[in-house]
Formats: sequence, C-alpha cells, structure tokens
Amino acid sequence: MLVHPQFDPVALQLGPVAVHWYGLMYLVGFALVWLLGRWRINAGKADLTLRDLEDLIFYCVLGVVVGGRLGYALFYKPSEYLANPIELLYVWQGGMSFHGGLLGVITVLCLFAYKKGKPLLAIGDFLTPLIPLGLAAGRLGNFINGELWGRATTMPWGMVFPQSGDNLPRHPSQLYELGLEGLLLFVVLWWFSNKPRPLGQVSAVFLMGYGALRFLVEYTREPDAFLGLLAGGLSMGQLLSLPMIAAGAVIFLWSARKSTRS
Repeated sequence: MLVHPQFDPVALQLGPVAVHWYGLMYLVGFALVWLLGRWRINAGKADLTLRDLEDLIFYCVLGVVVGGRLGYALFYKPSEYLANPIELLYVWQGGMSFHGGLLGVITVLCLFAYKKGKPLLAIGDFLTPLIPLGLAAGRLGNFINGELWGRATTMPWGMVFPQSGDNLPRHPSQLYELGLEGLLLFVVLWWFSNKPRPLGQVSAVFLMGYGALRFLVEYTREPDAFLGLLAGGLSMGQLLSLPMIAAGAVIFLWSARKSTRS
C-alpha cells in the first residue's frame, strides 16, 4: 500500500512571502504555453506575431482565474457564494473549476479574435494544442497538495491520502488526469495539428478529447463531499464534460461538411 509523500505545499519561502507549489504550477503551465506558442509561430504554423501570443496569454490568465473562480461558485456552491459574494475574492482558500476557466478563456478569445479581426476558431486551433501540458502541470500541483484524491480502490497502486481523513487506499486520480488529459491529449493534439486541418477541427478534437478523458477519469475520482453523485449517478465534473463533448462533435461535423463543400 502506497502513502502520499505529504509534500510541503510551500515550494519557496522568501521572508514573509511563501511561494506555493500550486501557484508555481500555474506559472509553469503558462510558461509552457508561451514556449510552445513561440515555436509554432516561428515555424509558420500560425498567422500571429509573438506580441499577439503575449497578449493572448495575458488575456487567458485573466480568463482562467476569473472564469475558474466564478465557475466554481456557480457550478459547485451557488447558494454559499450568493450569501457571501465577498468570498469570491478569497482565492487563497481554493476553489477553481476547469470548466469555468474554459468558459472564461472562450470569452477572452472572442474579444481577442474580434480585436484582431481573426476567426475565433482559428485562434482556438492555434491555442488548444498548447493547453494540455499546462493542465498536466496543474494536476501535478493537485498531487503535491494531496487534494482531489480518488475513490477507494483495491488496486496495488492505491494510495493513502492522509488529508482524506481515513486510511483507505485510493486511486491517485490526479496522476491519471496528468497522464490522460495532460500528456496523452498533448501528443494527440500536437500530432493532429501539425498537418493542415479544416478550420475548427483542432479545437473540436480538444473539446471532445478533454471531455471524454475527464468523463472517464471521474469514475475514479472522489466526488465532492458537499455534492456527491448527481443525476444518473454522475459527478458534477462528468455532467459538465458532456456539453464539451457535444460541442466538439458539432464543430467537427460542421467543419468537415464546410471543407467538403468548398
């Protein structure tokens, strides 16, 4: 039976300033997006400048933070945050939603595309292959913090997370997500996007790929204690992933039909 190593959540202490691993993983994630984005632009795989990339990352940071926080409040604890809206600003207490962050990023991408006079899906096709490694860094941060652990399991790699309050071996679901939604999805998208594709198909593969992989991993992830399982025995993460899969399928079919007609 494995036991979570109980890493110190503080990566670096600079006097009164504590740099936490989770925040550091966010920085690593955006740094990877910047490095991969530069490579794609320099390789002529995007009609964007390096300044565009920097602006895009800045807007996406805002979209992730604001959207992730609002999404968590709306999807997971609406009554609590409606009663105390000031707590939306207490980001140090945790509480971020990937799906909310995605909606926040889509919102800023719409504004960015309008400002630059470029198709939204073209921006999405450039950005989506850069995202999975950033997601992998975030899941590594979750594992270091010993949070978002999995359901109890009898598998030999089951791991005890002391933060769970019991001695049950559980799925290290953070590592599953790191491997699937992070590394595997990155490989698929990087390969798929390295050849000319009809407008929107790379974005569609990201939506379908992430949605499907997240849906599967949620079967091993412990549902939020204050929510439990919802309609159809599904978790909130699964219910929020279904629209992603559907939207990706619609965009992919629309793109395929449009390219066939043209």
